[in-house]
Amino acid sequence: MIGRLKSELAYARGLLRALRRTGQVARAREVTLGNHLERWAALYADRPVLESETETLTYRDLNARANRYARWARAEGLNKGDTVCLFMPNRPEYVAIWMGLARAGLATALINTNLTGATLAHSVALAGAKAAIVDSALADEWTTAKDEIDDKLSVFAFGPSSLDAPRLDLKVLSFAEAPLSPEERPKLTHEDAALYIYTSGTTGLPKAARITHSRLLRILVGFAAVVGARPTDRIYQCLPMYHTNGGVITVGIAMAAGGSCFIRRRFSAHEFWREIVDRRCTMFVYVGELCRYLLNMPPGPLDRAHGVRLCIGNGLRPDIFSAFKTRFGLKTIVEFYAATEGNVALFNFDSYPGAVGRMPNWAAKRFPIKTIAFDIDQEAERRDANGRCIECGIDEVGELIGEILDDAAKPAARFDGYADAQATNDKILRNVFKDGDAWFRTGDLLRRDALGYYYFVDRIGDTFRWKGENVSTTEVAETIMLFPGVRHAIVYGVAVPNHDGRAGMAALVVEDPAAFDLKAFRAFVAERLPTYARPLFLRFRPEIEVTGTFKPKKTALVAQGFDPAKVGELVYYDDKGAGRFIAVSPDLIVQISSGAMKL
Repeated sequence: MIGRLKSELAYARGLLRALRRTGQVARAREVTLGNHLERWAALYADRPVLESETETLTYRDLNARANRYARWARAEGLNKGDTVCLFMPNRPEYVAIWMGLARAGLATALINTNLTGATLAHSVALAGAKAAIVDSALADEWTTAKDEIDDKLSVFAFGPSSLDAPRLDLKVLSFAEAPLSPEERPKLTHEDAALYIYTSGTTGLPKAARITHSRLLRILVGFAAVVGARPTDRIYQCLPMYHTNGGVITVGIAMAAGGSCFIRRRFSAHEFWREIVDRRCTMFVYVGELCRYLLNMPPGPLDRAHGVRLCIGNGLRPDIFSAFKTRFGLKTIVEFYAATEGNVALFNFDSYPGAVGRMPNWAAKRFPIKTIAFDIDQEAERRDANGRCIECGIDEVGELIGEILDDAAKPAARFDGYADAQATNDKILRNVFKDGDAWFRTGDLLRRDALGYYYFVDRIGDTFRWKGENVSTTEVAETIMLFPGVRHAIVYGVAVPNHDGRAGMAALVVEDPAAFDLKAFRAFVAERLPTYARPLFLRFRPEIEVTGTFKPKKTALVAQGFDPAKVGELVYYDDKGAGRFIAVSPDLIVQISSGAMKL
């Protein structure tokens, strides 16, 4: 009873803080990002806001640099509504650039710094950009896509570079830092675009989500309110800044409270706690796999020597939630569920293990979200005889959706879409519970318990059917990773000729492949998973290829299937007749593919 009361209080306090701050933003529709930056600069002046090993920007510095970039954009003939691509590693200047361009009425497309070639060219084209800013450290990567990028795109180099392009870092110095005059300020509202942030592209080409000033400001001040940010807080930031968690949420938590943010070029599990201690950080923002990497590190003296009072993020899976919290002495973990472009947001205010968030019954009417029955085989929602979607009951798994409302009083219920109109339309589910209604499709399968806690089950497309049953790749992977010696596991379905559905396959990263006990592993899995969910095929990898935000790339693994000739390494098959895993040979492939074998 006491635990439930604490949960209700934690949720109510967190929700009220967030609503109070985001409500203020929503009501002032003409007050855009540039206005907030000016206010923060006036309030916090010479306090450091963004720091790295080589740079420090105060609030006053950040605002002044933003003015320079706004003036530079005007001088280059870039006008309100135009887009500029930013291809730059983590650094304080990154924020100054996109904030300055937003002040000038431009949108900045934050390009994934891991991209090259055709995928990089695709991302640039998708944004419809008029110009691109390319950091000198990424000149070679840019060159791989140069032949596929429109010649009309104006390219500006940042720093000494091999690119035949003017130096933005030098040009911008000629522009004044003073506040923009009324004549220099375009008329902006909350509906104008400020950023394009790309989906991670784990299963295909990225999509560019349109982030308006309204959405951006609600993220900036909303997350600061959720964590109760203070002027004394220092946020440790090591996630990619082209991603919402790294480039918007972290800096927003700092700025909206007058705190500071230490920016690291990239994540290092070896340096993580040492830097947090040395930089006196009180918070960090995570993605789930970052936590797994840290947990896989050998215990060290700094594990609990830090001053972190809270961390916030998403993707911290149930199998390591409690272990992570306990080992590193973390008082509060605020797991959340949200999509950059979506209208569904859930927060786990009371650090309830395994839950991605909660929606108490008393709050549900204000935030119209539902889980609906989903057909895995058809990859489509299930509808009743009247053509309406079927709402899931308690503990039933379904796709999470959020009702799209064009209501100025409920800006969080909007869906601003993508740069591509078809991609936008594909995310909208219509005539769900009544004629004319529209709902945002998260593309995720979740379940809700009787207390209102939500649990992530799998991504649609990752869940597959085998033996007439639905298999959640996430849940199978979490079970596998409980086996001693398994450091990482990726589970996916592979097509088997002459067999319905897809068979389970797991790619494992283990501590010592030569000493890995396949017999014990098989027995372990058999005790914990139903027959249909046990991986039929295994392969071992030195590491799992991931996106810049540590999400595993499954597309290539699925395409390689279970043929060792395509995989390039040994593949093992669970021979149920022999009761053991055996190596897959060409003859065995023929037998499996014939359809004669009972798999």
